[in-house]
Amino acid sequence: MIEVEALTKRYGSTAAVDGLTFAARPGMVTGFLGPNGAGKSTTMRVVVGLERPTSGTATVDGRRYADLPAPLHAVGVMLDARSVHPGRTAYAHLVAMAKTHGIGRARVREVIAQTGLEPAAHRRAGTFSLGMSQRLGIAGALLGDPATLILDEPVNGLDPDGVLWVRRLVRELADEGRTVLLSSHLMHELALCADRVVIIGRGRLLADASVREIADRSERAGVVRVRTTDPEPLARELLAAGAQVTPQKGGVLHVRAVTVEDVGTAALRCGATVLELGTESGSLEEAYLKLTGDAVEYRAAGGVR
Repeated sequence: MIEVEALTKRYGSTAAVDGLTFAARPGMVTGFLGPNGAGKSTTMRVVVGLERPTSGTATVDGRRYADLPAPLHAVGVMLDARSVHPGRTAYAHLVAMAKTHGIGRARVREVIAQTGLEPAAHRRAGTFSLGMSQRLGIAGALLGDPATLILDEPVNGLDPDGVLWVRRLVRELADEGRTVLLSSHLMHELALCADRVVIIGRGRLLADASVREIADRSERAGVVRVRTTDPEPLARELLAAGAQVTPQKGGVLHVRAVTVEDVGTAALRCGATVLELGTESGSLEEAYLKLTGDAVEYRAAGGVR
């Protein structure tokens, strides 16, 4: 279990992380989200002992990373898939890691097979594509068979088959009772594999809830969508019933403050032909953008021309 409690990390007068508290629990994939500069990488670096907190704590199974007697067996970490000596082969890199913890070569061969690296095991890491480097980083994180994993953007550079593999892998690990903290900018992927989402902005906690609870905060959540050949009379009927109606293109109305049944009944009363009728589902991406709207540090000016 990863526990971050009132964590603050300052660089001079700048607070990269500001009083952050959350937990990643066993048996769950916890998505870790935030805009660029939000403090995600700093938080993860504090958890694994690469940065010292200004105040607060970050622990794995109740201990600071530096106090773990055998870190590779406790927590597997991939923060930068390119942080491998370019002259070493994938196999040599993993053997060197394994020797620090008395892990045998059989386990090295096992994680190479598990991550699909067998065809490239004896190639130098400096020749790897980003996707292959990601697989090597994940192999290193799995090497000690840890109960906790921290993976930063693990699907970057992977092809669709690789993305699907990572999605299945993290779910399998969580289903085995392990703790998985997964940072990603791919909302669709997180929505498919995460159980819970922690969202931060400017170093502060913005949300900590299940994926469904976060998605329900989006603008579209709970909106009734109706497509009709007669949008104007139906809109008038709904407004008279106290609904909030927003016309869309193609004869579509977005309706709030009433149920699907209310919309169907209103259509029957005014004789409108209904072509589609249902409730819109909120999305993690929409909710994320709403939550982080005021916390984006780097925003491009204007649109694409």
